[in-house]
Amino acid sequence: MAQPTDARLAELTAKLEHGIQDLYASGQYAAYLSAMSKFHHYSFANALLILLQCPTASRVAGFHTWKKEFGRQVKRGEKGIQILAPCPVRQYVWQEAKDPQTGQPLRNPDGSPRMETSLTVVTHFKVAYVFDVSQTEGRELPALAVAELTGDVENFQAMYDCLTACSPVPVAEDFIPGAAKGYFSPSEGRIVLRPGMSQVQTVKTLIHEIAHAKLHDPAKVSPEERKARREKEVEAESIAYVVCQYFGIDTAEYSFGYVAGWSKGKDLLELRTSLDTIHSTAGEIIAALENNCLERQSLTQPAPNKCHYEYQR
Repeated sequence: MAQPTDARLAELTAKLEHGIQDLYASGQYAAYLSAMSKFHHYSFANALLILLQCPTASRVAGFHTWKKEFGRQVKRGEKGIQILAPCPVRQYVWQEAKDPQTGQPLRNPDGSPRMETSLTVVTHFKVAYVFDVSQTEGRELPALAVAELTGDVENFQAMYDCLTACSPVPVAEDFIPGAAKGYFSPSEGRIVLRPGMSQVQTVKTLIHEIAHAKLHDPAKVSPEERKARREKEVEAESIAYVVCQYFGIDTAEYSFGYVAGWSKGKDLLELRTSLDTIHSTAGEIIAALENNCLERQSLTQPAPNKCHYEYQR
């Protein structure tokens, strides 16, 4: 089986790293972090309430926060998502007096507990309303990457069929709640893709999920070898980028931001420590495509794809 040269794979991963470093240097990453820091992190209970009422929610904030912090307005007629907001109340309570030094209860001469009033804060909860970004309009939020790849892939069906054939698990298209474009489910033993995506997005997402299935199936990885999610996502997206780039499918505007978003810092430790894994797995997928698809239909490395990229509106 033919294998792509190590030099070619190294060239593509170097291009990925340089592109991410340029993203950091541009100030776009700092603007993204600044915007994301303004979003409140909700408790587990409120996160569950948001999910139950709006399964596709991605970024939520209150009516006035959207207006003051982000320059966006809630669309007319939109229904708010109910959450529980803490409401601290200062009030006096009647309680046993305690010795300030020992902490022991104080007693009256007759032996009964000495009582006193004390000002304390009691937390009550009230219903508050938040809105998802999809319920608002106005100034665009800073982003690390385009939200959706568009464009066609030369010999798309041949490449898609070959990728599904070399996938460790079956591939299906099905409804996916939220913004995810695909996922690998170890429990179901399958990869699921969102239907209706462009050919470029479909191929890129499929390769990303195949990488997860090959490398990150908990049933095939010992507990001590399992990696943090950020490492797994960097590996999967880097592999998808390298394979797509090898065949002239440019996913840079998506992949650079995706990897940067999962990396812990500008030194890109996750990427550098995974280079061997990225090279070997990308090489396997490329070889499978070349040796199987090329036998049935020409799938030579075309000129860089001329497709366009845009934010999903």
